[in-house]
Amino acid sequence: MKLNSAQIERTLHQFDAQAIPVEHPAVPKLEQLFGDHTYFLDNNGLSIVEPVETEQGNGNGRHGVVVILASWADRNAASLEPHEPEPTELVVDLESDLRH
Repeated sequence: MKLNSAQIERTLHQFDAQAIPVEHPAVPKLEQLFGDHTYFLDNNGLSIVEPVETEQGNGNGRHGVVVILASWADRNAASLEPHEPEPTELVVDLESDLRH
């Protein structure tokens, strides 16, 4: 899922990661491998956010689950090893107001 700038900001308030800018030279290769998404790097590796239904099902906003696509190959975080997508337990609110 491709996130807009507001959704990226909301995600980063809930997920300790860095968003990879769309103009980054690696993005075309990432999109070729994994599809059209907003990509994030954190201590676990390369992740995306996929839409998910919450248990509340109240329709008060969209939520997304963080999915790890590739993990760091070593402690130096110098290279990534792709693997089957691994959904995490982290669900981010993509529409909440950040000004609480």
